[in-house]
Amino acid sequence: MATLQLTQVAKRFDDTEVLKGIDLEVNDREFVVFVGPSGCGKSTLLRIIAGLESATSGDIVVDGERINEVGPADRGLAMVFQSYALYPHMTVEDNMGFSLRLAGVGKAQRRDKVREAARILQLEPLLDRKPKALSGGQRQRVAIGRAIVRNPSIFLFDEPLSNLDAALRVQMRIELARLHEELDATMIYVTHDQIEAMTMADKIVVLQAGEVEQVGSPMELYHHPRNRFVAGFIGSPKMNFLPVTASAADSDGVEVQLPGGGQRKVPVKGEGLSGGEPLELGIRPEHLVLDDEGPLEGRIQVLERLGGQTSLYLKMGEQLITLMADGDVEHRVHDLVRFGFEPQRAHLFDAEGLALESLQRHPLSRLVRQDSRERSENSRARPEDDA
Repeated sequence: MATLQLTQVAKRFDDTEVLKGIDLEVNDREFVVFVGPSGCGKSTLLRIIAGLESATSGDIVVDGERINEVGPADRGLAMVFQSYALYPHMTVEDNMGFSLRLAGVGKAQRRDKVREAARILQLEPLLDRKPKALSGGQRQRVAIGRAIVRNPSIFLFDEPLSNLDAALRVQMRIELARLHEELDATMIYVTHDQIEAMTMADKIVVLQAGEVEQVGSPMELYHHPRNRFVAGFIGSPKMNFLPVTASAADSDGVEVQLPGGGQRKVPVKGEGLSGGEPLELGIRPEHLVLDDEGPLEGRIQVLERLGGQTSLYLKMGEQLITLMADGDVEHRVHDLVRFGFEPQRAHLFDAEGLALESLQRHPLSRLVRQDSRERSENSRARPEDDA
């Protein structure tokens, strides 16, 4: 059992408020990702959980016990840092078992724990090597192994893949997801890379300027962002935003005037909207479609051919719009093209950047959340938990 509850956790450095009253619950065996731009407070929040920073105010509770005054070594947590922080003069086996040696664990037991962690991480052939003889991905696995041998209640990861090249990052994402499944552990992971967040998390916590913007499953945030910031941050390539004007609103949605004169009705709640009110239309590049009869028009500035897909960067007035098309699209740079979208794929944001509530819930966002909840409930009911 390993749950975490944060209640009004705040952090101030002199006159600078870095965290502004964070409330959050992390469930047992959940993989939670803190994501946000540089300076949003995600690493500071992780360090406060680990005990490496103290909270200015608020409570940190692990498995029902308040741990604000408990030292880092006694919290039962293990942290994997961005830098591998391995001892260069020690072998892989000695690096992984060093914390156990400091804790007074016997040599035989220490070796058993290290060998088991090495098996899980596929490091068994490397135990006699020193860090200089390892690749970046292997060094990161050793750092993770050093955390595993401690059998922590919660694993904490602070941007562990940022020093790896693109291919290794993909490989390590797969390995971390497999590791979470095999260890059945609670994990909290910090990254600025929303692709890492989308591919690994059960639950994403989006932070901005020291505040939580939204918490939810990856697909819930993708299909139902709470505001313009979350909509623009989650998804790659990022969402397009177009200025539009509300022309009418009823129980079926809000009709908007598009740039260029076309109109579309978006199925969102529009209570209180008046005609002529300025809004922003959000539409993801993968939801735009080339259409000779489409209501929008742009000139191709750049084509990026990626094989199965082609990214078109279209100039619309002063805006650059991204459209994901089939890889075999025959258009060329400087072509003038028309395009459109399905209204149910679009989002509307008011003048304050808040999303107007959709009249429909995407079925996949419900299924993902239900699957996560059922997995957590089923794991709690396993026989070994009652042993």
